[in-house]
Amino acid sequence: MNLHSTPLAGLYEIRHTPIGDTRGRFTRLFCEEELSSLRLNLHFTQINLSETRGRGIVRGLHYQIPPAAEAKLIRCLRGRVFDVAVDLRAGSPTFLQWHAVELAEDNDHAIFIPEGFAHGFQALTDEAHLLYMHTVPWTPACEAGLRHDDPRLAIAWPQPVTTLSDRDRSYTLINDTFAGVLP
Repeated sequence: MNLHSTPLAGLYEIRHTPIGDTRGRFTRLFCEEELSSLRLNLHFTQINLSETRGRGIVRGLHYQIPPAAEAKLIRCLRGRVFDVAVDLRAGSPTFLQWHAVELAEDNDHAIFIPEGFAHGFQALTDEAHLLYMHTVPWTPACEAGLRHDDPRLAIAWPQPVTTLSDRDRSYTLINDTFAGVLP
């Protein structure tokens, strides 16, 4: 595993190095020792699988607020996605800036998203499966979100957005009173 920092402090792209031969490949997806530099006592409590069927679909931008703020480790198992993280940390020098990576079943990349970030993605293929590892269980009372098309974020989605959930469509735009979240 190779960790690559991004322009947003704490957000890392992880590039895996599979071992392969004529039989196939073996890839270590998680190693607590190797990822300990990301955060002390990194511990995952929940693993989820997201299945998206339809090119152009956007899911997100979701985050959880304290006391259930969560970090995520995400990898694409099938298809390809444009994966976006937005810095929402109060006082951060990169507050409301976003960074995207392409995650694909064949590029051996993952992304580590720390607490205080919103996350979303757009499916670039007709089917996309993402494996999520979460440090905190999903807590509906602490869930929040941002609009994918918020002009303050100006996310450059690579494809026209074809479908959104009612929940994702209902988030309000960021206003001048939004001070961010504490991780």
